[in-house]
Amino acid sequence: MIRWLFAILGGILLGGVVHLVSVLALPRIASQDAYARLSPMLKVNAVTALPDATPDTAPMPFMDPAFASAACKYDLAGGAIKLRVPVSQAYTSVSFYTDNDIAYYAINDRSAGRKVIELDLMTPQQKAALPEDEDITSADRLIIESPTPTGLIVMRALAAEPGLMKQAKASLAAASCKEQVQVAQPKRR
Repeated sequence: MIRWLFAILGGILLGGVVHLVSVLALPRIASQDAYARLSPMLKVNAVTALPDATPDTAPMPFMDPAFASAACKYDLAGGAIKLRVPVSQAYTSVSFYTDNDIAYYAINDRSAGRKVIELDLMTPQQKAALPEDEDITSADRLIIESPTPTGLIVMRALAAEPGLMKQAKASLAAASCKEQVQVAQPKRR
């Protein structure tokens, strides 16, 4: 009786360890992750509208058909990115992912509190190189640090009813994801 109890307990313990290891390793070894699926259809540092979410055309599984979606594949090697997304009538969200599909930041229109979600995306090194300006406070400028130099920004706008899908798509079409032009700062004496 004791042997059976130990065998069952050992089997449950071994099964738990195998399950935990496979769940943690799967994102690293998956070949068709979001970055790999979306990369061929996206331009670097530009917003691209994603196809409507239907069973035949959805680029990602489990996409909600009530949302218009767009994405930007970014590369911070040339400099920081300025992201600007006008909010839609119902709801707008922006999510940031590394090239390994790890989400590291998200913001929505209610958090932004404005009619436009506007922020700067840069590496920690680029942020450290910014000049300290007393006139610009952190409340005036939202700066997001990317843990990797490449990744994805996914924007979604809700169409509360099917007739509003055109408006949701229009708000995402007005979004921009551009490399910032560095303006030479005059040196202070």
